[in-house]
Order: sequence, then C-alpha cells, then structure tokens
Amino acid sequence: MGVPWGSGGGAGGAGLLSERAATMRESLLKSQSITDNMVSILGSFDHRLSALETAMRPTQIRTHAIRRAHENIDRTLKAAEVILSQFDLTRQAEGKILKGPHEDLETYLVAIEQLRENIRFFSSNKSFKSSDGVLNHANGLLNKAISKLEEEFKQLLSSYSKPVEPDRLFEGLPSSMRPSSGSPGEQPDANGKNPSPNGQHHEHHHANAENAVYTPPTLVPPRVLPLLHDLALQMVQAGHQQQLLKIYSHSGVIRGLGCMPCINKFPKIMRDEMISDQVSLWLFCFPFLHVRDTRSSVLEESLRKLGVEKLSKEDVQKMQWEVLEAKIGNWIHFMRIAVKLLFAGERKVCDQIFEGFESLKDQCFAEVTAGSVAVLLSFGDAIAKSKRSPEKLFVLLDMYEIMRELHSEIETLFRGKACNDIRESALGLTKRLAQTAQETFSDFEEAVEKDATKTAVADGTVHPLTSYVINYVKFLFDYQSTLKQLFQEFENGDGSDSQLAAVTMHIMQALQTNLDGKSKQYKDPALSNLFLMNNIHYMVRSVRRSEAKDLLGDDWVQRHRRIVQQHANQYKRIAWAKILQCLSIQGLTSSGGSGVSADGGNSSGASRAMVKDRLKTFNIQFEELHQRQSQWTVPDTELRDSLKLAVAEVLLPAYRSFLKRFGPLVENGKNPQKYIRYTPEDLDHMLNEFFEGKTLNEPKR
Repeated sequence: MGVPWGSGGGAGGAGLLSERAATMRESLLKSQSITDNMVSILGSFDHRLSALETAMRPTQIRTHAIRRAHENIDRTLKAAEVILSQFDLTRQAEGKILKGPHEDLETYLVAIEQLRENIRFFSSNKSFKSSDGVLNHANGLLNKAISKLEEEFKQLLSSYSKPVEPDRLFEGLPSSMRPSSGSPGEQPDANGKNPSPNGQHHEHHHANAENAVYTPPTLVPPRVLPLLHDLALQMVQAGHQQQLLKIYSHSGVIRGLGCMPCINKFPKIMRDEMISDQVSLWLFCFPFLHVRDTRSSVLEESLRKLGVEKLSKEDVQKMQWEVLEAKIGNWIHFMRIAVKLLFAGERKVCDQIFEGFESLKDQCFAEVTAGSVAVLLSFGDAIAKSKRSPEKLFVLLDMYEIMRELHSEIETLFRGKACNDIRESALGLTKRLAQTAQETFSDFEEAVEKDATKTAVADGTVHPLTSYVINYVKFLFDYQSTLKQLFQEFENGDGSDSQLAAVTMHIMQALQTNLDGKSKQYKDPALSNLFLMNNIHYMVRSVRRSEAKDLLGDDWVQRHRRIVQQHANQYKRIAWAKILQCLSIQGLTSSGGSGVSADGGNSSGASRAMVKDRLKTFNIQFEELHQRQSQWTVPDTELRDSLKLAVAEVLLPAYRSFLKRFGPLVENGKNPQKYIRYTPEDLDHMLNEFFEGKTLNEPKR
C-alpha cells in the first residue's frame, strides 16, 4: 500500500530522493575517474610494446636468415645425395655392362635402362658443372652396352637358327599329303597328272587341300623368343634398327664346335642344352671356323634339303618332259610347304621378336624370305615362259591352281609395304601361268584340227588322237573351277558352264574335222566308214560316261549317235552291196516257161551254169571279205555285236532264200560242195570272226 501523502510525509520523501541522486552522482564520478586511470595505464602499455617490438626486430631478422640458411643447406644436401646416388648407380651399371650380358641378361638389361635414366637425369640438370663429362661417359658406356647386345643377339639367333629337316616339315602336313616314301614329289594330292582314264579326281583333291590343316614347325624355341625380343627392343630404343635388320636377315656369323670357354659366355639357362646337344656356338677362338648367314640362309638351306633346286629357263628347256613333269609336281608340293609351313613359321618368329615395331617386323620378314621366294618363283616363271605344248596344260593348271590356293596366305604373310615386291612377284607369276595355260588351251584346239599324222590305223580302230583328245577333254572337267577362273580373267566371261561347253564343243568339232581328213587315207571306203563309226562312237560313249554330257547336252549325244549309225549303214552298203548282188535273182530268171530244160534250167528259167557262177563268185567274195574284215577292229563289244547282227540280218536270209530256190540245180549236178561250200550256219560262224582284229597267220575258228 502506498505511503500516505501528508504535509510532513511529503517533505520526508523529497529528502530521500535527493540523497539517492547524490549517491548516484558520486558513483558516476568515481567510475569516470577509474576509466581515465585505465586509459592512461593502457596508453602507457601501448608505448612500451611498440618500444619492445622495435627492440626485437633485429633479432627476428637474424633468426629468419638463419632458418633460410638451414633450408638451403638441406636442399643442397638432398641434391648432392641425388647426384651422388646417380653416380653410384652409374658405377653399378657400368660394372654390370662391362661384365657383358652372358651371365645374366635380365640384370644386364636393367643396367642399360638405369644408364638411360642417368643420361636423362644429367641431361635435365645441365647446371651441374661436370654434367657434360658425365653425359659423355654415360653415352659412351651405353654405346658399348648396345654393341654387346648386338653380339648377344647374333649369338642367340645363330645358335637357335638351324635348317628344318624334311621329316619335320612333313609332320606339319595333313596326313593325306605326307610322303609314303622318300620323295616329296610322290604326293597324290600335290602333283599334276597327264590325261589318264584312271587318274585321281583333281577337284576332290583340290577341295581337300583347301580344307586341310597345316601345323607350322617351331623354328626358334619359344623360351628364347622373349630374350630376343628384349634384345631387339633395346637396340631399337638405341636407334640401331638398321643394324638389327642386317643381323637378323644377313648376319655373318662365325660358327663351329664350341669349346668350354665359349660355352661359358652364354646365359646359364642355355649352357646345359648346348653341351648335351652340341649346338653350334659362336667362337672367339679360331679352330674350324666357317661363315654363314642367319635366318635367310636357314630358310634357303631348309628348302634345299627338301629338294628345291635353282633352275634357269635354259635348264628347264633342256629337260625331258618326264623329268620336268616330276619336278613340276614336286614344285607344287614345295610351294605348299614353303608358304604354309616354313614362311608361316618364320612370320611367327618375326612377329614375336619384333612385337610392337610393325614396319621393322615386315621389313625383316621380307629380307629373310626374299631369297627363298625368288628361287621358288623363278622355277614357276621358267615353266610359264617355256615353249608351249599340249601336255603342259594340266601341269600349268596345277601350278596356277596352287598359286591361287596360296594367294590369300601370301597376302596375309607378306603384308606391309616392305613386302610389296614379293606380293607383286607372286601375283605376276599367277597371271603368267594363267596366260600361258590359256594360250596352251587355244593351241591344243588348233593342234587337234591340224594334226597331220599320216599313219592311219590299218584296222580302222579308234585312232590314238581320238583317245588322247577324249582323255584330254575328260581330264579338263577335273579342272572346271580353274578353267572357269581362266575364262573370267581372259575372256571377260562370267565363269559359267556355257563357256566350258563351248570350248569343249570346239575341240570335239576340231577332232571330228581331223578324223574326216584321216578317213580319206583309206583306199577302201568301207573301212573309211568303219573308222569314222569307231571313232565317233568312242567320242559319244566317252561323253555319255563323263561330266561332259551335262555340258554338251543330250542333243549333242543324239546327233552324234545318228552320225555313228549313218557310218554303220554306209559301211554295210559299200562292203556288202556287191556280194548281195550275187544272191539276187536278177539276171537268173526269165518270165516264161516251166520245168527243167535240156541244158539244166529250172522252171523259172535259171540255168545251172549261171547259178554255179553266182555261187562261185559269192564264195570268192565272202572269203575275201572274211579274210580282210576279220583283221578290221570294232573295239566296242556292243557296237561290234550289233554291226555283225546287222550284216547277218541282211546276208543270211538272202543266202538261205537263194539256196532254197536255186540250190537243187547245183545239188543234182556233179560236185555240189564245190559250189555250195557253206551252210547258213557256217556263214554265221564266220561272221562272228569279223572285226576281231586278227592277224593273217591266226588260225580260223
């Protein structure tokens, strides 16, 4: 509750407020005084601190300088440590390099890499006073190291570069192509063959050759290839590509039987094998030295062991055909072995040793294989440029075919710019073989038509030219795919069957034209027709039994069968018309009278004398025909039997009829057997002796 305001109370309240206000004023004055004192004190501290800072600054400067000096010393010491360590590493590398790579190739390669690091280090620290001297020393040492690597590369490559024995190569062939005896040329699938009715079917073998699996030999042991790769890598990094190329392909290598000091210079990993296998070693001693190349000569020696010869065009021209044919068959086999085995194996070696260096890889491969390829292709080129003859067509087709078969592999193996010349040489040979085969094919057609053989076959049988040409044509069908390819390349055709059919028809027509000319050599027109009948029948029969029928067609077969029949009819007409006249009643009978006359005539008016004369003439002519035509030949049994039957069907009924009608006139007279010498059965038996090709002194049946 409030204090009551009164006159006395009011005076007391005002007094209290005045006291309180005075107290507050006094407190404020004290606080101000304290504040002023504090400000004065703080001002004094600020002045002292400034003085202290001024006094401390020289000390701070000296301390900072000392710190920076320590840091510089530390940096210098560290730099010196690095430089000293590089010197130390250089000395270590130098020691390893001077020892050579023989003891420990891996450590040697590490030392070379360390030396390169040191060279890079001093090249980037030119401020070092002795850097130029150090660099000169290090570069000189590196050159020595690379030279030692070159020697090591030579030694390793030489030691493991040996010619491949033929037996090892044969093991890589498909089983169907491995030789059954010592000669690699005796391969049924590899050689070309002359036309032969019993010849192997070429297309079947060609398909087998394309699908066969080949296993290239290991030319350099797999464990050695990484070492050679590492050595090659160091040489390339040192800029020694050309030296490497020269060493790999044409390195002059001193070789001989190793002595132990020389063996000890090889990496330990190889010593035991060298000692046990007596591997030819590099020698630094002189007994029994001889010089040889590395990879290129190894390939050439491998081919030489296989049987590959260096033959010039002149050598080829001098050879007998049988010898040359065998060599061509071998060459086809050698080409497969060289490309699919030897060159494939060499490519694998090159690819592994020079992995990462594509141009060098291709260049080395080209250098190594160039000599071997040249030897192989030169033989093919000599054949392609040799004198053309019909018997060469099939071996030319075989050679062309093997080059086409190997084309894709040649393109793959001999890839890259460095191998351009080899690829072009192979393609050039393929084209020359195709051109020569095509020209030989054309020559054959012309030769068939113009064959001027004067010696006729005396018995009218199938002429050797006919059997040769027909076998030739039949054999052509074993090369259908190859011939179609030739037609495509040289006649701008589509490679269809129609082209082969047209060519076959031309050859057949050329043969027929020639046979027509040869038939005119016979004085006896009957034999001339028999000759044409035999030969054209042989053509028709051969076509019907071969693939030629599908190309030439049934029309060709039927047309020529009619021609055969025409010549058979002509033969019958010419050979038998005269003797059949003897059996004709024309000239023996008259139209009037009957009974037997006083001079021996019968009721038809025929005289005994005329009948006897007819029979006598018949006997003479038939015996002449028998003697002559039993020496003639119709080699086809079916044709021979049908021709005999056709003659018998005309002759025997006429003879029987004549004897029946006029025989009694003779039989009733004297010596009837003098005129009727043969019964119809006798004639039939004698006809069976016709066309058997008997000689004159053979006894009659």
